[in-house]
Amino acid sequence: MKKWLGLLFTALLLVGVLAACGPDKTEQEASSDAGGDESGAADGEMPEKPEKLTIWMNAEEKREAALKSITDKYTEEKGIEVEIIPISMLDQVEKLAVEGPSGNGPDIIFQPHDRIGDLVLQGLIDPVSLGDKKSEYTETAVEAVTYDGDVWGYPAVTETYAFFYNKSLVKEKPETMDDLMAIAERDTKAGEDKYGFLMEAANFYYTYPFFSGNGAYVFAKEDGTYDINDIGLNNEGAVEGGKMIQSWFEKGYIPQDLTGDIMNGLFKEGKVSTVINGPWMVREYQDALGEDLAAVPLPLLDNGEHPKSFVGVKSYMLSYYSKNKEWAEDLMGYITNSENAMTYYEMAGEMPARKDSIENAAIADDEIMSAFAEQATYGEPMPGIPAMQQVWEPINNALQFISKGEPVEPVLNEAVQIIKDNIAASGAQ
Repeated sequence: MKKWLGLLFTALLLVGVLAACGPDKTEQEASSDAGGDESGAADGEMPEKPEKLTIWMNAEEKREAALKSITDKYTEEKGIEVEIIPISMLDQVEKLAVEGPSGNGPDIIFQPHDRIGDLVLQGLIDPVSLGDKKSEYTETAVEAVTYDGDVWGYPAVTETYAFFYNKSLVKEKPETMDDLMAIAERDTKAGEDKYGFLMEAANFYYTYPFFSGNGAYVFAKEDGTYDINDIGLNNEGAVEGGKMIQSWFEKGYIPQDLTGDIMNGLFKEGKVSTVINGPWMVREYQDALGEDLAAVPLPLLDNGEHPKSFVGVKSYMLSYYSKNKEWAEDLMGYITNSENAMTYYEMAGEMPARKDSIENAAIADDEIMSAFAEQATYGEPMPGIPAMQQVWEPINNALQFISKGEPVEPVLNEAVQIIKDNIAASGAQ
């Protein structure tokens, strides 16, 4: 999510030079059934087992512990040691560009799907073969990791955002925007730092549903391909969404320059009835509110449409520089199989990207996590192409102007022109 901004294109020249020094790329026949059964054997003969496989994993204690629990079983079953090196996802990209060509990189990295375009452009990852297992992951997850006709990762985690509310302040589930606005009107007492509804409304990542639900889009998409020349962030639906967001500020429902930290603090203190946020906040909110915490999908818009939230998919990806590509795929398939996906969910608290996991009772019977699972079905993958990196700053600046009362349509027109100019200047596709 907002955590998933790609590497800036200013680094591309250095990366291109380093990649040119790397080994020649050879075609690899990947397993079409990697990690899928007890043996993990591929269709056809696997190469000799390596002594060790290396994964760069996002540096976070619970996620590392979950992955170690899974890979310890893999080592026991396959006799291959798995080294987990904690490195933040953003740092992994730059580090792989430097260490990969020298032979010090990993076999596998862990990345959000919206960086795939940059990683492919820089030549840092190789495509993978999900084979028959492709149907086991959600369609949204597979779509997210597909770029330029190839699949570039084993989907592990699905993220979107939903609607949290405090049951001690809200007695009935809010289901529509009318419900939400009624709560905002009733409970907002800004002078007492009390609000009926808060969200980071000047952050495009979170406000996208209120644009897309009215017919806006980032880039037009046809047959799986984005048209970067067709930007729908200033069309009629975008203007309608912008005006709705502006009205929240005009009515005092959302204060100017609200930050995520302030919003979260007020919600945990019981001063806010409802907020829009992601599953990464569930445990923190639960610690503060206990059984009063609840969640539902985003409220229906006035047109009856479900808001289309951005969906992010974090995946295990195959390093271009790995010398053990078949076994790396075997391990990625093993980590994301049905049993291990649920192990990861139970230990790390992150939503799996598998169909059977989302239908698992541990998630389906969980009122809060099932809200995120349902909302993900209404969402769409964040565009995972390099041009997307030119969208964030102009549209977030536009939202700042809109929040302060500037006319919506001219502001969006200017933002879209800046996006187009930035794409042209960067050479992004």
